[in-house]
Amino acid sequence: MHAISDVMQNISDACDRCGLDIPREALPKIASYLWHLRDWNTKLNLTRHTSIQTFVNRDLADSVALIPALENKERVLDVGTGGGAPGMLLAILRPDLHVELCDSVNKKARAVQAIANEVGMDIPVHATAGQKLVSKYPDTFDTLVIRAVAPLTKLLSWFEPISHTFGRILLIKGPRWEAEKHDARHRGFIKKVQVRRVTSWPLPDSDNESVLLEIRCRT
Repeated sequence: MHAISDVMQNISDACDRCGLDIPREALPKIASYLWHLRDWNTKLNLTRHTSIQTFVNRDLADSVALIPALENKERVLDVGTGGGAPGMLLAILRPDLHVELCDSVNKKARAVQAIANEVGMDIPVHATAGQKLVSKYPDTFDTLVIRAVAPLTKLLSWFEPISHTFGRILLIKGPRWEAEKHDARHRGFIKKVQVRRVTSWPLPDSDNESVLLEIRCRT
């Protein structure tokens, strides 16, 4: 418990260094999540963001950037969750949200479900690809959250044909998003959907920025 307390203080300090405003009441669960994630990461490669500052700069900052775009009590699916971010962090930061996670790699999904249980979060983690899940359960999710899964063309090849089965996608991309959008349009994957830039935020210790895109069915 003392060690998790240290992690909580270190996360708070790292947030202060990069100007990230986190509710104090969320810190214990964020620290618990990172504690168990790092433990599981020694058995299974779930994340490269193992240092506290990198975790704050990337995983936590990306999650915070998503929050203003999410309405009260939205039903959110974190597609290709990997180590549980940003879905797990969204559930901690916004308890009003109904969050579910999925990953097509079974052992990753099982590990993230174990982490959620250890943190005390009642979050379903599905061992399946996002496009299969939303096709099987249409109109279940208001928003699909996707980060660091695949290029835009590949994502749209999965989700554009079924864009009528969910509300929208909130997609976190890097500085090459415009080139990816151009490629997707060239390949004919932006006919049924519209892709709109919502906001951006700087990557600490870098000249680059992350961008939040919203993808909606045109109809």
